[in-house]
Amino acid sequence: FVCSHATIRPFLLDADEAAKAPAGFTMADAKGKGLEGLKYRMQVSPLDCLGCGNCVDVCPVPTKAIAMKPLEEELGEAENWDYAMTVTQKDLLPRTTVKGSQFAAPYFEFSGACAGCGETPYIKVITQLFGDRMMIANATGCSSIWGASAPSMPYTTDKNGRGPSWANSLFEDNAEYGLGMATGVRQIRERLADIVKELAKEDPAIHDAGAEWLDAFSDGENSRKLSDALLAAVKAAKLEGKAKVLADELIEKEDFLVKKSVWCLGGDGWAYDIGYGGLDHVLASGEDINVLVFDTEVYSNTGGQASKATPTAAIAKFAAAGKQIKKKDLGMMAASYGYVYVAQCAMGANNVQFLKAVKEAEAYKGPSLIICYAPCINHGIKGGMTRTQSNEKEAVSCGYWQLFRFNPDLAKEGKNPFVLESKEPDGKFRDYIMKQVRYNSLAKEFPDTAEELFAKTEADAMARYAGYKKKAE
Repeated sequence: FVCSHATIRPFLLDADEAAKAPAGFTMADAKGKGLEGLKYRMQVSPLDCLGCGNCVDVCPVPTKAIAMKPLEEELGEAENWDYAMTVTQKDLLPRTTVKGSQFAAPYFEFSGACAGCGETPYIKVITQLFGDRMMIANATGCSSIWGASAPSMPYTTDKNGRGPSWANSLFEDNAEYGLGMATGVRQIRERLADIVKELAKEDPAIHDAGAEWLDAFSDGENSRKLSDALLAAVKAAKLEGKAKVLADELIEKEDFLVKKSVWCLGGDGWAYDIGYGGLDHVLASGEDINVLVFDTEVYSNTGGQASKATPTAAIAKFAAAGKQIKKKDLGMMAASYGYVYVAQCAMGANNVQFLKAVKEAEAYKGPSLIICYAPCINHGIKGGMTRTQSNEKEAVSCGYWQLFRFNPDLAKEGKNPFVLESKEPDGKFRDYIMKQVRYNSLAKEFPDTAEELFAKTEADAMARYAGYKKKAE
């Protein structure tokens, strides 16, 4: 779940696949309802793994089920990886669960990100849920660099040639760029709906398949199957004249029969700062669009400049003596509209909460914003990038980062739309920040002001948690 480069994956094998496996391809019996008779294996690609070690760090088995070893000792696993790539995908578990999602092949793999990157695991999981129908508008920044490491693009396709479409835009207009995609898709699909209604008058099979497709027009989960059925009915029908012209137009635009999942991606420099005006405009538009923010609390790609997401006391470029003012609360600013879905997540702290937020955001008929805490090499984490996922867990436990979901649909049911999913801070805030160079270097370089700023950043975080707690009452 946490692998930043999709180089370690679980596989389910049927009897024939297990029998054909290479000699060193050891397997265990798969456990769980519906998995009877299947074998299970977790396979690593030794030629693609960058050795960050997060998988070992977070392994829940007390004795650790995986270990880091020298590359030359593991090259034999390359043959096993090649065989694993031939194993058929088995959709036997719901993709919206942590376990089920990971048996789905990712449409994002082997990126150019730093080993242990805190950003890439988030988008990898999202592609496992919606990758075959995703459209991505990517702001310039780290995510546009690891997302377009030419000539090898990490976004990939499945055996049917389906996968995310991806394009990069500028810092200042990526949200509008994505909005253009979303509105364009909506216009095309509304035109297709009109065509289906016309063609339904000409053929009974189109009428029946079209009725089901129209009923599930905004249902991303079922749109693929129903679109295939509708397309088959249209191609099989014997149409003439105007009906034939309409059918040809529908076939030409068949990719848009499936509900698209439109996502704007970018870092905090884009979302909180340079592109905020555009982001605010897009969220206020009411359009059905999803925004994912990788919050590293600093301009990571351009060398570590302070952004509006940088907390008090953190040292960064343009904040060499520690940032003097507190972090912007982007989530609450978006939630103030009342009709924007907002979630704040940290995968390493609670992957179930992250998956739930992604599922709700994508299904929400309106704008959604998911802000993800992403530890970065610029933070100078004690233990290195091996600890990024554990770092996220500690950030939430001590109250440095908070988890919540704001779902406007709950208000329609008479419920509180704000759900706080962080527990009371454990009192280890100072211990947490002092494990990062961006904070502990302040005490060395500016000892006269360090204590005051450390106290202020902790007070800021506790005040934010208290505010969230009150909203959740």
